[in-house]
Amino acid sequence: MRAVSQRHDKDHDDEAGPAGATRAAAKPGQLPRVLIADKSPVVRAGLEDYIRRDGRFDVLGSTANGQAFASLALEKQVDIGIVGWALPDMTGGALLALMKRRQSPTRIIIYTGDASADVLRESVREGAWGFTSKAEDPDVLIETIAAVARGRMSVPYIDIRTITSDPLESLTARERELLAALANGWTNLQIAARIGISSNTVKYHLKNLYDKLGVNNRAMAVAMYMSTGPREQR
Repeated sequence: MRAVSQRHDKDHDDEAGPAGATRAAAKPGQLPRVLIADKSPVVRAGLEDYIRRDGRFDVLGSTANGQAFASLALEKQVDIGIVGWALPDMTGGALLALMKRRQSPTRIIIYTGDASADVLRESVREGAWGFTSKAEDPDVLIETIAAVARGRMSVPYIDIRTITSDPLESLTARERELLAALANGWTNLQIAARIGISSNTVKYHLKNLYDKLGVNNRAMAVAMYMSTGPREQR
């Protein structure tokens, strides 16, 4: 067990990663190949220089967006990706999901200015091998890369139970009722009439519901509702 800023470093077989896909490590005698994705050209240039000067990694370059990263990772047989969370074309979570669908062997480290618990949970859930805040000392990122190159996950402490829990468990009975109504295509007026509350009360409950689920609108809430499996229709 290695402690870096209260991080969890967990051993993994070099052939199997968090997402269950085949994971190819760098060949013996070959430096791990690293590719960077970040929206900021300053961050990209700084990371390329800093990681190269460490001497343990082969930095192949950088890109600003997720789609380009995914293509280059396959083309250049990248071992480790350093990925910002807010890319111009997608979030780091969406990129992780894309790489998982493609069964990419590239091990992703999320390097972000948004080190909130929600971002960390989504990163781990989607198969990130490492997670480092941009507020940390740069040496923490370097050691995270080194750990991931050895087949070890390196993330800050997180209660694993919060990753696998049902996101709908935090909702009240009324909020669950409203979410089911949204999934059935009801409007706010229909919900108010059927349940016997005012339209303003419906809006109040929906705002709380969206906040708890971490979504911005009813479409996102319904998508999360449907993704948790079949439920009784009301």
